[in-house]
Amino acid sequence: MSREPAVYILTSELKTVLYIGVTSQLVARIWLHKNDVVSGFSQKYQVHNLVHYELFDSMAVAIEREKQLKKWRRSWKEQLITDNNPQWLDLYYSLL
Repeated sequence: MSREPAVYILTSELKTVLYIGVTSQLVARIWLHKNDVVSGFSQKYQVHNLVHYELFDSMAVAIEREKQLKKWRRSWKEQLITDNNPQWLDLYYSLL
């Protein structure tokens, strides 16, 4: 399994909740979210749809981006998603 630092945004089915995370194994991490393997925010609020992700060369840069996005207003996050994924489709299956 290859390691590639990534920041990702998940949303709920109704798009009412956004979750931002960072990982070195995007496909495996999203699978964990989708299957509610780890209890926590994503399980509680059913945020299972991958609507945005960005890949990086280093984990340090990915973590900085995650921190930046978490400080953004919701409207900015929605615009970022819409600019890259206008229909807010679940991108997980395109990674497989």
